[in-house]
Amino acid sequence: MAKRDVCVIGVGMTKFERCARDFTDLVREAVSGALEMSGVAPDKLEQAFAGYVNGMSTQGQRALYSMGIGGLPVYNVHNYCSTGSTALHLGYQAIASGMNECVLAFGFEKMEKGPLEKQLAGLKETIGAAPDVDKKPPIAAVMFGDGGRQHMEKYGTTKEQFAKVSVKNHRHSVNNPRSQYQEACSLEEVLAARMVYDPLTILQCCPTSDGAGAAILCSEEFAKKRGVSRPVKIVAQAMATDKMEDFAMGPLGMIGVGMSRRAAKAVYEQAGLGPEDVQVIELHDCFSTNELVTYESLGLCEEGQGGRLIDEDQVTYGGKWVVNPSGGLLSKGHPLGATGLAQCAEMVWQLTGKAEKRQVQGARVGLQHNVGLGGACVVTMYRRD
Repeated sequence: MAKRDVCVIGVGMTKFERCARDFTDLVREAVSGALEMSGVAPDKLEQAFAGYVNGMSTQGQRALYSMGIGGLPVYNVHNYCSTGSTALHLGYQAIASGMNECVLAFGFEKMEKGPLEKQLAGLKETIGAAPDVDKKPPIAAVMFGDGGRQHMEKYGTTKEQFAKVSVKNHRHSVNNPRSQYQEACSLEEVLAARMVYDPLTILQCCPTSDGAGAAILCSEEFAKKRGVSRPVKIVAQAMATDKMEDFAMGPLGMIGVGMSRRAAKAVYEQAGLGPEDVQVIELHDCFSTNELVTYESLGLCEEGQGGRLIDEDQVTYGGKWVVNPSGGLLSKGHPLGATGLAQCAEMVWQLTGKAEKRQVQGARVGLQHNVGLGGACVVTMYRRD
């Protein structure tokens, strides 16, 4: 069966920060922003896909009820750090298959300060309950730190190259009013910051956050009827999970390198486009090490050459790609259920010329990468003709 084009005609997101606001209030702001941008009335939404990690099983409904939106099917989605893009993927499939004309995907999270194992259901009951957990580095930092160390041993990548990723993304964040942190930092400051787990200092680890993001997806025919002549389209999207042989790769396999490669390959094949056609990228930089190894997974360079891209400024303004113009997770924050929808929002703003001071000039094709260990990776390609 032929797939239909999927358009994103409205996006919205809150500022990411730890705050006293209820999740329903955060969702209201993000969804209202998406509806306003799209010009779509709530009664035109045929289904909704709600992404979040912590909370009751029907919080998606509760959030929409607080806005006076009800009656439509609501699917509650949990896929850890890739939760938001998983909700987006379900919405994409609903439109691409011809099942629906217009759907809503949204994601949200309320988080506490500190490592995930001390606050997320499941992890909290297992890892977080260990008697010596407070004496150990966060489990995510260990995994992504070990992945970085394997890359160093295998390819000669340096601590400075990983730290430069953080310098770049914090520099980008200065121009993003929705970012949790909006302060630039030097390479010396990143390297001298408190060590969390070698080679990762605290400035190379993303902060927990509260926040929400939303997107209105529709068919091209629906968009045209609403007067949207040049919509942003999702031209390809794929989700991949781990294969058993990935884990034989060692730490790099444990942080999703294999599934990231497969998802990216599937997207390039679907779209008939490659990384050379892309101008702007939002990828999952939960730790600086993960951004650098993901350059290779997405095919921006050969395996082992990620350090060269950051050294040569090929992943910032003036380079071949601008990666994480939003500041990425390292600066923007990482409210788990919202991250994938926030990346989507940034892609749409970039491709419609609405990214303000962080605008990538001439951006026509964008790529999104969102990964969750356990595992699931969603890669999405956007284009505006």
